[in-house]
Amino acid sequence: MSNRRTLKILHAGALRKPVVECARLLQQTRPEVEIILESFGSRACARQVREGKVVDVLALADPMLFEEFLVPEYVDRYYIFANDQIVLACNEFSRGGGEINAQNWFDILLREEVTFGRSNQDLDPCGYRTLMVWQLAEEYYGHSGLFVKLDQKCRGDFIYPKSYDLAADVLVGKLDYAFVYRCVASQFGLRYLALPEKINLSHPAHASYYSRATVSLPGKNSGEMMTISGAPIEFAIAIPRNAANPALAGVFLDLILSKQGQELLEECGLIPY
Repeated sequence: MSNRRTLKILHAGALRKPVVECARLLQQTRPEVEIILESFGSRACARQVREGKVVDVLALADPMLFEEFLVPEYVDRYYIFANDQIVLACNEFSRGGGEINAQNWFDILLREEVTFGRSNQDLDPCGYRTLMVWQLAEEYYGHSGLFVKLDQKCRGDFIYPKSYDLAADVLVGKLDYAFVYRCVASQFGLRYLALPEKINLSHPAHASYYSRATVSLPGKNSGEMMTISGAPIEFAIAIPRNAANPALAGVFLDLILSKQGQELLEECGLIPY
């Protein structure tokens, strides 16, 4: 019989690289451990745990999901470990890439020949955060109707399950631009346009301004809807109550929250806490 121990980690797609790198660090000291990784949009991850999926570690792109869906029935406590911002990722051949900047990006995106994408707000926090960025941009730039124009152009096949999928298609040229986390753009080696702090959901100092943006989403129970407000982007991690290997999960959490783990997070484009 094998005496290998298994650690199952369910994580937001945006956290793929930092989770993989932390898993490698763990295996350097625990080579007998088999680590199984799965990734989806964070809302999809939370739903799976509510539906009975057994994992040892759960890492999500929005602490609110723990509060709204998982605490205290499925998770006792969670830990916020990093923050980020929404950027507009592109590649060297993206149409309009030579002229796009923080003042005209929406004009470039609205050109007929330009394509851009976002993730699905019902599955992935990056999706609803993108909608918030568009709302805030309309006010910030004084561009009446901007949200509707962007929303009407970004429909159907331009809405992806998670931000990681978006970045992959920008990389190969299937999309000119995508609204993703900076860490995702960095993980793929993509160029990106940094948006103004007042709309990119990055800074606690602008929390009250971010809260002006709201998005309606499916709630905890079937048929319910909930309204969430804009807030600074944060990532959180927890050990579910039904974890099969909580002790080993605790070792992984200690690692990702340690100084070594924080340095790794920073290398992956996140701002560790």
